[in-house]
Amino acid sequence: MAQLVVGSPMSEAFDLPSSNTPLYHHPLPQLEAWLKGLGARQRSSHSSQCDLHQPQWSALVELDVEEFKVSWLEDGQQTVRHFSYGLSRADVEAAILAGP
Repeated sequence: MAQLVVGSPMSEAFDLPSSNTPLYHHPLPQLEAWLKGLGARQRSSHSSQCDLHQPQWSALVELDVEEFKVSWLEDGQQTVRHFSYGLSRADVEAAILAGP
């Protein structure tokens, strides 16, 4: 499956739209800036993937062309969820930060 490329040097140059805005209305640099603001770090080997670490869990966030995928790891257990780009940024953020 084709993937979007994360890592534009201009990602901080964009203001984010309202948190109720669907993800598909965010240009890629805005999605990058949002994930960075959550504490995610881009994987150098896969520019469409970011790692996010919290005290209780870690997550791999993948920006695929058709969906937004999050794979959490907690206590050796992996939980994977797929999110439509039609969901609001606030809903996806709440789901990501709620953890597995």
